[in-house]
Amino acid sequence: MRSFVSVEEFGAAKGEHLGYSGWHVVTQAQVDMFAEATGDRQWIHVDPERASAGPFGATIAHGYLTLALLPAFIAEIFSIEEAGMVVNVGLDKLRFRAPVPVGAKVRGGATLTDLKNSPAGRLASVRLTVEVDGMRRPACVADALYLYVS
Repeated sequence: MRSFVSVEEFGAAKGEHLGYSGWHVVTQAQVDMFAEATGDRQWIHVDPERASAGPFGATIAHGYLTLALLPAFIAEIFSIEEAGMVVNVGLDKLRFRAPVPVGAKVRGGATLTDLKNSPAGRLASVRLTVEVDGMRRPACVADALYLYVS
């Protein structure tokens, strides 16, 4: 975990890779709960028997479930002690580049790509990458925007 005292100190890390989270196993129970919460019950996510004969050979996590793991990854990668309130204001770019098979281990990596002033505070752009253990291609790459309000 990389720790910063202030948003200004965080800003000095612009362009740097901030580190990785630990590895997390994506379970069928997580996928099933996500399917219930979102109403996306497509068989490639929730029917292991049918999915075993499908294009991925097993059930896969929803892309948006993969995206939803980012806050947990960020909490393991870096912290800013004097950040005050942090607001997730969206994404500039998001790509799901590879499937996440149920049972796979995933982790997040983060790079601070920009930090600038805005009328409401300091706006950070963080490139987040979700890796799947044993796969060359990342599952997800997202440019997330966070507003730090004092």
